[in-house]
Amino acid sequence: MWRFAPYILKSLWRHRTRTLLTVCGAAVALFVYTVLGSVRDGLDALTRGVEADRTLIVFQASRFCPFTSRLPEHYATAIAKMSGVRDVVPVQVYMNNCRASLDVIVFNGLPPSLLKEARNITVTEGSLEEFERGYDGAMVGQALAARRRLKIGQKFSVGELSVTVVGIFSSRDPGAENFVYVPLSFLQRTKGINTVGVVTQFEVRLKEGADAKELARAIDMRYRGGPVATDTRTKGAFQARAVGDLLELLQLARYLGYACIALVLALVATTTVMAVQDRVREHAVLQTLGFTPAKLFGMVLMESLLVSLAGGLVGIGLSTGILAWQGLYLSTEGVVIPIASSLELALTGMAVTCVVGVLAGLAPAWRAARAEIVTSLRQV
Repeated sequence: MWRFAPYILKSLWRHRTRTLLTVCGAAVALFVYTVLGSVRDGLDALTRGVEADRTLIVFQASRFCPFTSRLPEHYATAIAKMSGVRDVVPVQVYMNNCRASLDVIVFNGLPPSLLKEARNITVTEGSLEEFERGYDGAMVGQALAARRRLKIGQKFSVGELSVTVVGIFSSRDPGAENFVYVPLSFLQRTKGINTVGVVTQFEVRLKEGADAKELARAIDMRYRGGPVATDTRTKGAFQARAVGDLLELLQLARYLGYACIALVLALVATTTVMAVQDRVREHAVLQTLGFTPAKLFGMVLMESLLVSLAGGLVGIGLSTGILAWQGLYLSTEGVVIPIASSLELALTGMAVTCVVGVLAGLAPAWRAARAEIVTSLRQV
């Protein structure tokens, strides 16, 4: 069938305006589908993996934003002594906006000596030793550094915070590359924050075999009577709760993705039907020259598939390129959701495009293959 590809391409080019409009419409639909899929994959990644199940997050009970969580720092000593606990990392969180946003700067203050192990980062520029020795030094994720054009030695200010970039890091977790890490003592003593002896949360990493749910209940029971009650969850559950409202919106967005696929199906099917109607006599002539109904069926089906594939390649290619170039992310309550396309998502999109192209061409291909020669030749 591929030997008839030149003829099929000429047929499509004969009505180039109609073909290009269909390809553009399919590209826009697949662009939206891929972007929505990237956001959904980013959310799914927050609750998957060993770290999501083997790390507990201890917050103040009844908090509604990291700003409102204030736990005594000495809790870390008692929690570290509990059975099943490997280590405890006190973290102070500061951000310029607690609501869902595409441009939130999240600062995490933690003991400098624990940074590399607790966050599993790789320093790409600068020095971790400089961060450990300094007071106002900051380690900046490479995604944030690229977006804000930050360089080593540059001053960086957000609200009341002013830090010096001493290092840029990469991470296996794309969301972590949008964080800024500073020494815990510096963040606690920053003018306007003043939280000496208080932290936002504790990250409790568990030993092998420890029961995460049982340990979470034990921590909350220990501090149920104060001085500050706690709310302890696994990291995955904590992040799922933080992005709960976004998850509901994405359920609606999922239907929007399905609508995009239906739009591509309607566009390609309409274009293919019109193409078949325009070439009724031409198909009859081909039949008189020896073309079997099966060959006509395959040619029309290939035409539909090529149009759908062209739109899919453009839409998926644009979305993948833009997301890689812009490095977009979504943040809410200190949880960062990376929006990045993946090879798996791109391949899924292309598979969907192929299926839609075939489905869209079935009816017009069947019509072309079943048309009678004499009746077709009489049409003007």
